[in-house]
Amino acid sequence: MGEAQELQLHVIEAQEPNLAEDEAIITHPPFPTSKKSGYKWWLLVALYIFFILAGQSVATLLGRLYYNKGGNSKWIQTIVVTAGFPFLLPLLIYFSHKPSIPNQTNTANNGSPSIITLVLLYSCFGIFSAGDNLMYAYGLLYLPVSTYSLVCATQLAFNALFSYFFNSLKLTPALFNSVVVLTISASLLALHSESGGSTGITKAQYVIGFLCTLGASALFSLLLSLTQFSFEKILKKETFSMILEMFIYPAIVATCVCVVGIFASGEWKSLKGEMEQIGGVSYVMIIAWTAVAWTVSSVGALGLIFEVSSLFSNVISTMALPIVPIFGVIFFHDKMDGVKVVALILAVWGFISYMYQNYLDYLKPKTLAS
Repeated sequence: MGEAQELQLHVIEAQEPNLAEDEAIITHPPFPTSKKSGYKWWLLVALYIFFILAGQSVATLLGRLYYNKGGNSKWIQTIVVTAGFPFLLPLLIYFSHKPSIPNQTNTANNGSPSIITLVLLYSCFGIFSAGDNLMYAYGLLYLPVSTYSLVCATQLAFNALFSYFFNSLKLTPALFNSVVVLTISASLLALHSESGGSTGITKAQYVIGFLCTLGASALFSLLLSLTQFSFEKILKKETFSMILEMFIYPAIVATCVCVVGIFASGEWKSLKGEMEQIGGVSYVMIIAWTAVAWTVSSVGALGLIFEVSSLFSNVISTMALPIVPIFGVIFFHDKMDGVKVVALILAVWGFISYMYQNYLDYLKPKTLAS
């Protein structure tokens, strides 16, 4: 009996380090671990960051250009966000047939979800994504591009809130500071009603644009948190092919919803007039390059989710928002008055505070290890 008890103690002691390793794997840090520190990995991450910053900035500016040139279809600006999914189909086919290398969070796969579960999951994400993109389209129509981008920065505050409820994120002082600062930034813009970037925009339309953009930022953050929740609780794995599927299949649903919306709203009747007003070639180029830019941004976001984390991907996406107002002033002659400057400073301050908390979370495992 003594030898049996001693053997059992040795087994328990041998299992304890594995439990610690499992906890370290489940904790998905927003910054790279020591295993991913090679220069090739850093170059790849830098490339993905460039894709997000360039793609999102170009897509937003082209969307504003579409409206300034005489375009008025909200559904067209909605569909271009997801209509570029065919460009990612070759990647999906390639990685689906390639031997699967699970990400660090793929610790234990307790069985794949059923087809019905996947259909419901992708359909819900696609429908809500279409609604989210439609609200963004309304915001971009009624707001100057500089104001629009600064309001979009509130997605970090919403992300912290939803991650607290769905992803067990701790609301630390730095995160709380970020939420408060970004809320103040958005409030300044809400009180500072103006229409300097768009002709013929009334105060009522400005308020509608502001509320739509704010609601779209909240819904975007909610979808991001639910995506992470789906990976952990439903899909239970995070391979690159699975991440591609999580984008492509909802994008197909969202695109179909937009097609229905174009015909149901009657906007299809005005598309020919828009094309003649803007110019056939210019119209096609603006729409096509907007779709390409959003697709490039999506590839960057997917790459960062796979290589780092979804939280880090959202932070980089938000980092592009303060860049757009600068180009808005240069290309569209948006007014950058004192209120906007203060809102921009607060948005950058909130972003830095958010990044600082992520940096502290990255250092914490190293401190515990030492």
